[in-house]
Amino acid sequence: MKLVTYDDGKVGRIEGDEIVRLDVPTMREYFERGGADEAGERTPLAAARLRAPIAPKKFFHTAGNFREHEEESKQVNWSHEIAPWIVFFQNVDAIVGPDEPVVYPEHLTEELDYELELAVVIGKAGKWFTPEEAMDYVAGYVVFNDITARDIQRREMRSGVFSFCKAIDTFCPLGPWIVTSDEIPDPHDLAMTLRVNGVTRQTSHSGRMATTIAEIVSHYSPLGYSAGDVLSTGVNAVGINLGINTPESVRIGLPGAHGGLQTENQPLVFKAPAGSTDYPAGKSYTGAVEIGDIAPSIYKIMGWPAPENVDGRPLP
Repeated sequence: MKLVTYDDGKVGRIEGDEIVRLDVPTMREYFERGGADEAGERTPLAAARLRAPIAPKKFFHTAGNFREHEEESKQVNWSHEIAPWIVFFQNVDAIVGPDEPVVYPEHLTEELDYELELAVVIGKAGKWFTPEEAMDYVAGYVVFNDITARDIQRREMRSGVFSFCKAIDTFCPLGPWIVTSDEIPDPHDLAMTLRVNGVTRQTSHSGRMATTIAEIVSHYSPLGYSAGDVLSTGVNAVGINLGINTPESVRIGLPGAHGGLQTENQPLVFKAPAGSTDYPAGKSYTGAVEIGDIAPSIYKIMGWPAPENVDGRPLP
């Protein structure tokens, strides 16, 4: 099932080319209640404005789970080691939906970057549980584009921490929908690809995590989860640090056999120096973020060339 928040904050599920409204005020409350009945209203999907699917109470931002990201960082002479088991809290007020712009604050950064991530939606409250118990707490998955100001990040990491570089207003695009866990029986069998102007910059697979989602969710459970919390699983590799400093068309990932986790037409606007409310004319890009099951047929459907390997290694 695909769950969405749309228009003025309505909650619904997608059925074919329609959204079936659910009788619940917010997506977070949907998970707190353990579900919701239909409200007797249907809206054409094409006519709806999709918002960020959920506004979580807490957003656990984890990193270092793909060790290939550490290897890549060495190739681009990144300033600091990317250690495993990194966690910090994301600014939930920076969350935007798939049709809302990401603002590029040119007066703050010259190195805006993207990071495709698979995020987990927690379905019920809990703490102090084992990896064997962890998947009982996972209700679904959502695409997260971890927008990052690299130059700010390097400065922050001198103290061993970073947050501002990833928490600036609009730097947390989520969506367009939450795919429930019953639709994705194996979250470690998802292709992850990023394209810029049709050129592949990132290609990886969720099976390349050095740990498992169950271990990640369990590891941070001492912090305590609430229903509807979101936990990211970290960026993979191949293409990070190339940035989106110019207007470009970006497509991230693949739609999957289950309908996929995908975002389309995420606009980027360039913000003028502090104190100005104008955006320079002609500077914008639209893109898409998608994660899905790896399936050669999908490449054919989308008209994309099917890669035979990733960075010299066979695809899983």
